[in-house]
Amino acid sequence: MKKWVAVIILTALTCSVCAKVKLPAIFGDNMVLQQKNDVAVWGWADTSEKIEVLGSWMKSPATTKTDKEGKWQIKIKTPKAGGPYTLTVKGSNTIALQNILVGEVWVCSGQSNMEWPVKSIDNAQQEIQTADFPQIRLFTVKKTSSPRPQQDCDSQWKICSPETVGSFSAVGYFFGREIHQKINVPVGLISANWGGTPAEAWTSEKTLKSFPAYDPILEKMKQAQQPIPEEVQARNEQALAEWDEKVSAIDPGTQQNWQDPKLDISDWKAIDLPRPWSGTELEKIDGIVWFRRITNLPPSWARIDMELHLGPIDDADTVWVNGVKIGSTTVYDQERKYIIPPSALHTGPNIVVVRVVDNHGEGGFTGTEDQMRIGPVGADVKACATIAKTWKYKVSLADNKSLPALPKIVTGKFNQRAPTVLFNGMISPLVPFGIAGAIWYQGESNVPRPAEYAKLFPAMITDWRKQWGIGDFPFYWVQIAPYSSRNGVGGGNSAYLREAQMKALDAVKNGGMAVTMDIGTENNIHPKNKQDVGKRLALWALAKTYGQKNITFSGPIHKSMKVEGQNIRLYFNYTHGGLSAREGHLIDFTIAGADKKFVPAQAGIEDDTVIVSSEQVKKPVAVRFAWGNWVVGSLFNKEGLPASSFRTDNWNDNPDKPTTIETYQN
Repeated sequence: MKKWVAVIILTALTCSVCAKVKLPAIFGDNMVLQQKNDVAVWGWADTSEKIEVLGSWMKSPATTKTDKEGKWQIKIKTPKAGGPYTLTVKGSNTIALQNILVGEVWVCSGQSNMEWPVKSIDNAQQEIQTADFPQIRLFTVKKTSSPRPQQDCDSQWKICSPETVGSFSAVGYFFGREIHQKINVPVGLISANWGGTPAEAWTSEKTLKSFPAYDPILEKMKQAQQPIPEEVQARNEQALAEWDEKVSAIDPGTQQNWQDPKLDISDWKAIDLPRPWSGTELEKIDGIVWFRRITNLPPSWARIDMELHLGPIDDADTVWVNGVKIGSTTVYDQERKYIIPPSALHTGPNIVVVRVVDNHGEGGFTGTEDQMRIGPVGADVKACATIAKTWKYKVSLADNKSLPALPKIVTGKFNQRAPTVLFNGMISPLVPFGIAGAIWYQGESNVPRPAEYAKLFPAMITDWRKQWGIGDFPFYWVQIAPYSSRNGVGGGNSAYLREAQMKALDAVKNGGMAVTMDIGTENNIHPKNKQDVGKRLALWALAKTYGQKNITFSGPIHKSMKVEGQNIRLYFNYTHGGLSAREGHLIDFTIAGADKKFVPAQAGIEDDTVIVSSEQVKKPVAVRFAWGNWVVGSLFNKEGLPASSFRTDNWNDNPDKPTTIETYQN
């Protein structure tokens, strides 16, 4: 909370007393402005200062004055797609932004499946090597959670190239590439994502007021100002120490002193960091892996406290510098930051060693290259030395069966899953930047509360549209893919969440849903086929936003049913040339009578309908399709797009799990 308060105060001071004209980060060299529109440009300067904004396509500047808080905003008209242009903002000083394009701008947001980078997908190397698209521009919002709406974020626009695309959202990139290639205009992609986060974190406080379950949580967040009691801190330190001792006792690397700077690492392998372990030989490792890197420090840096940043690490880590233990962190999605005392440093080469413990699921370094750096305490990214790219690694323990459970660390702070904090920290700074629309891939974290999600998700979309104030802009989302786990995705049957997402098709004007029933992976919540996900989202945009004809943009969506004796006939929207079955036959249909007991059913295609029956059910009343966590979609239309899972009943056999404050606290 202290950090949040400091950020708020610093932002307020920067914006109200800064003598020079200042622009938010979303305005910068290489950006894309939305074409043929009245787009907002805003920033800060002295009170009552005259501001001029001039695009190189404009005949004369637009002018305005700052308000009493030093804020200003003005709208300018943009031309049709093209460029490059310049944009000049003039007050007491002049800012000239270069290499600006005008085209189509899309926000790409959600949790880890939207965040998943190009470098971690199927066929990653080839996709990266061929990503030479100078008219596609990329902007990744730094992960920021805040209890109050922020006015700015930390990022910069980059030109899409093999050097920049690897760490960008794969779904966002493939969506943007498809739009760019099909309509031949520049495309700007704004990626704002955070893995493992629920929809309520991306929704404003005003909108959440209509969901009473969040009232006590929002109130508790406002009260969370006090420092952690000393006795709680002591318990945390003891729990962390006990965990570290247990890990060290079973870890061959620790027992063989792999943290020793003089260790022979000739048999260690190279890896570029940051990256998740998916797509590497570490993909199936649930255990312990050690990483090493040499970083050179100038004499002045070796004589002061230094700050080591590693980004988030999944699940836990312990760090040594030149053989000196610096610290440990066991919260998988927490950005790592360690203070290194001068006594642990040398002038010249310094050895950084990180022991990563992955108890389950995906492991690895999950941040960005900017988050991996070393520099003086408090220094910004540009003033630090990068420690991204090449590291050496070696597997120490490949089996997690003997690993101790991660310790429970109580911080009293609200994490990035808390209501409103990602809207405040990552969406608010983008408003009201001119956009064409938004794409969204999220839902896994809301699986325990699908009934609520059916209302919350459309409310969040409406919220964003009101915040931007540019009408009901297109909003296209991905239906979460099938996935198996011991307790289900998020602790429930994900079919109910997919149903909630499907219901949004009726609740959301100018919306659309890309179905992924056929590209899930049984033991990985992150399907590596992000190419088809991006393309299916783009089909909606091409057909609905850009008016291209003869495009099949959706797979079959259940419309209605009719009982015909012992059979039930199912009707669908978006059959587009007829229905088809994967490998020639339909599976994963179940049927039930009035007793609500579902049994496996036979199903066959007849024209644009499906006939379902079972000898065990003489008087059927309901059918379900692909109604589980892990299923393999078998129903498609003739254009090869899969049908959504669905049910014809509304039986309340999966009540929402209650929301608790503990969900949102570290």
